[in-house]
Amino acid sequence: MNSTAPYFIANTPFLAPLAGYSDLAFRLLCREFGCAGAFTEMISAKGLVYNSPGTQRLLDTRPEDLPLIVQLFGSEPEFLGLAMEKAMELGFRYFDLNAGCPVNKVVKTGAGAALAKNPKTLFEIVRTMVRKAGHGHVGVKFRTGWNEGDRLDIEGVSKTLEDIGVGWLTLHPRLASQGYSGQADWSALRILKDAVSIPVIASGDLFYPEDGVRVIEQTGVDTIMFARGALRDPSIFEKYLLLRQNSPLPVCDGPAMAHIMTRHAHLAKRYSNPHLALLKMRTIVPRYLKNLAGSKPLRVQLTHCASWEELDEIISKASQLEPVPQAVHTIQA
Repeated sequence: MNSTAPYFIANTPFLAPLAGYSDLAFRLLCREFGCAGAFTEMISAKGLVYNSPGTQRLLDTRPEDLPLIVQLFGSEPEFLGLAMEKAMELGFRYFDLNAGCPVNKVVKTGAGAALAKNPKTLFEIVRTMVRKAGHGHVGVKFRTGWNEGDRLDIEGVSKTLEDIGVGWLTLHPRLASQGYSGQADWSALRILKDAVSIPVIASGDLFYPEDGVRVIEQTGVDTIMFARGALRDPSIFEKYLLLRQNSPLPVCDGPAMAHIMTRHAHLAKRYSNPHLALLKMRTIVPRYLKNLAGSKPLRVQLTHCASWEELDEIISKASQLEPVPQAVHTIQA
């Protein structure tokens, strides 16, 4: 492994940058369950430079939220550089370029997954970022290409990025045109891992802790990044680590999920505007409840939840529910 890679990259489960979800409260919750590293929500480089409303909030952090990697997106090298200067003035030292987001409002600006169509710009941006932060302090998250007819040369692009000085690469092995549909092509992760000596982080279709173990075994990547799996169950990090140690997993029952919901509510109230935090809890708690049998009435009730006291009542009822039997996983070829 490349000696310039950050000490915290290999063999540690990460929380993905989740727009609208991976705020300070959620990151701290995941860290309590073994998340070893996290990314900020995706931040617009121009938004950071021009102090757009809400952008500064995305950089909120605490000492216990380290290591924290700032993920930026943009299509103009100069703005990426200026954004990094502002973040570095605040004490941030590690950065990630989002070259994989397929959302239209991002790709229409030439950023995110659209960079797959313009490797020259991608390399210019990364060179600027590495010059600012130093070798090994910048990573890139990308996809396998734009569409079926415009696939990325994974080996060539990744080797160039390594030569530029990135410290790690994250691959979500889907085409941008797929969005989050279909099945992630884990074979692309093996191609990437074989092409470079720097750490490779796997993303895509890691819904259960068993998926994380399986992708490591099948592709040889250095570590994993949980996204939708963490939104469903923040204790997925702890369970993944237990599986790596061949230890039994705790049951995802009512009391366990009630503990998660209670902790999330506490952290959200502490580190966010209480009113906005309650609105956000109304969107994420239903994901937790899906782990519990007979929770549909509680999920409906959540849509009208108007107070923290009412949320506490919902959590209390949830603590009495039984777990949903875990679905059988499809083993990737």
